[in-house]
Amino acid sequence: MARIRDRGSYTNGVDGRLRPATFVWKRNCGQVVDDTTPAVPDAQQIPKAKFSEKMGGTQTEREEKVSLELGEEILQSMEVGMAFKDYNGRISSLDFHRASSYLVTASDDESIRLYEVTSGTCLKTINSKKYGVDLVCFTSHPTTVIYSSKNGWDESLRLLSLHDNKYLRYFKGHHDRVVSLSLCSRKDCFISGSLDRTVLLWDQRAEKCQGLLRVQGRPAISYDDQGLVFAVAFGGFIRMFDARKYEKGPFEIFSVGGDTSDANVVKFSTDGSLMLLTTADGHIHVLDSFRGTLLSTYNVTPVSCNSTLEASFSPEGMFVISGSGDGSIYAWSVRSGKEVASWRSATSDTGPPVIKWAPGSLMFATGSSELSFWIPDLSKLGSYVGRK
Repeated sequence: MARIRDRGSYTNGVDGRLRPATFVWKRNCGQVVDDTTPAVPDAQQIPKAKFSEKMGGTQTEREEKVSLELGEEILQSMEVGMAFKDYNGRISSLDFHRASSYLVTASDDESIRLYEVTSGTCLKTINSKKYGVDLVCFTSHPTTVIYSSKNGWDESLRLLSLHDNKYLRYFKGHHDRVVSLSLCSRKDCFISGSLDRTVLLWDQRAEKCQGLLRVQGRPAISYDDQGLVFAVAFGGFIRMFDARKYEKGPFEIFSVGGDTSDANVVKFSTDGSLMLLTTADGHIHVLDSFRGTLLSTYNVTPVSCNSTLEASFSPEGMFVISGSGDGSIYAWSVRSGKEVASWRSATSDTGPPVIKWAPGSLMFATGSSELSFWIPDLSKLGSYVGRK
């Protein structure tokens, strides 16, 4: 069956490519200030990434502008630019808003925190002591989120306004822990997957689910960027559904090479041409999302049954970054299939960090016992070193 998505409908810039970020770099103190070009109509904007990487230096340091495009050298230079270490539990989920510079986290300390990445500040902390919090995702509104519970007795999903800390709607239907959550970028719809072996389809405007799919294992789910297709992974296969007629069943079923361990995360690349699946045995599979061809499989330390192995495409889909069961972070080139960078855990934590690349930006974030923002260190770049 022919795919229903149009390859040519995606754009990250005027020419369809990820636009390079331009940074102002203060020597020694390492302050990075986004200085991107003016907004382009109908083009994905590069979020600002202004924050202090290191506390030090003087006010008289000379500023230079450097234009960067993501490649192996840039990726290998990346290090923590800012870290928030005031969590009292592991971060279980994080999400960037698609059209603003906001980031939200959920933590085992039962807190939901909203950050403004441009200034590197935590804007608000909301506690969910009664229900707990596990997964969290932005809606289209930058101060409204949907999150799952973690109290073991109420598996409802909640639509929460971070602006005034009010619940706008409850979504009841699951009877066990929700382990996967994905929002449609084009409509007020979302899907959730649970250990009760159901995938539920929702409309944010209604409390009752709009559809139900039964699965035979732990499901990993994701909409594509257009919101026309969603994927459901379990049992060594990825099933592709047309969101407009999902009740007819999957129109494609892709194998991931006999890996039948629990599916953890499934994601599409921004342009929709690729998808990845992580599994509990420590495998990250990358597939052509149109043909279902398995392109590469990367291997990391397996994760426990209570953990989730997360991975993320870089904005233009050239690289994959992933956590690992030992707390490390790895990056691979999709084109060559080779590992291009790795970072050992900077904390005493073991277990995979949550990880996500900021949309259209030269920055990614990780969460474990602390929240870290990773940015290029220009002093490590051969094209920059020696410039005076």
